[in-house]
Amino acid sequence: MCRLFGLLGNGRSTAEPWLATSERSLLRQSDASSAQIQTDGWGIAWVTPGEPRHLEKGIRGAHEPGEIERFRAAAHRARGPLVMAHLRKASNPMKLPEDRLRALENSQPFAFRQTLFAHNGSIFFPRETRPLLGAYEEKVQGINDSEILFLLLLKRLDEIPEPVAAYSRVMADLFRVWQERGSPRGGPYSGLNVLFSRGPEELFAFCNSRGEHGTGLLDTSAPYYQMAYRADPREVVVASEPCDANASGWKPLVNGQYLHARVERGLVGLRTGTIPLPPELKAIA
Repeated sequence: MCRLFGLLGNGRSTAEPWLATSERSLLRQSDASSAQIQTDGWGIAWVTPGEPRHLEKGIRGAHEPGEIERFRAAAHRARGPLVMAHLRKASNPMKLPEDRLRALENSQPFAFRQTLFAHNGSIFFPRETRPLLGAYEEKVQGINDSEILFLLLLKRLDEIPEPVAAYSRVMADLFRVWQERGSPRGGPYSGLNVLFSRGPEELFAFCNSRGEHGTGLLDTSAPYYQMAYRADPREVVVASEPCDANASGWKPLVNGQYLHARVERGLVGLRTGTIPLPPELKAIA
């Protein structure tokens, strides 16, 4: 199970404190728990005006020698208006050998054109879901259930341009695949926590999980999959858990909620809401 971070600001907001230097930074979370150590890759993406998108990735834990220096350097450079980062603890629904799990193409965030995407959780039937990708199937580069989820969301966005509705449709797709497999115990997925952006003016976060998975790595007062955010008119920060010790500055994004931040007229607007539940899933919610 992974860790997520996203920032949307109205200027060149630095993400370095949240990523690398604060008491509960993403880097600190990477080895905070021996049971949930993030060993299988990391990535930091950022978009600044007038520059190409930047995307730095590694294939081992961000805290490990040889990776920590690169992670810190990328965190120092990462500036808004949009920053997205990910720590990877690989799920393995396809039962692959461990040496096949670690690769740059499996590290997140994933990028396609202007879109960035990061996922925490696991979909349990990626092979069976892959045929739903249609033309996007040829864009698969790695061996990763999160990449299948990303490309499925892109496909649904072609049909349903509104991201919250498209995300809900993806939930229905995963449910249908699960049903076709005989509805095994556990449901279609463990977690569908997602950060998603189509450009430097927007950021979506979806908090969605099934079952019990313990607590946060440093914020042990909250469930593992519960997300958190802090916001003011200049920037919104959303993450798997608070990224500094000032937890009072953060609000929970609880299971079943989404967040949408957008820059308009120099200010960052924010709304949260309930993820629409497809009728197929209401019976097992």
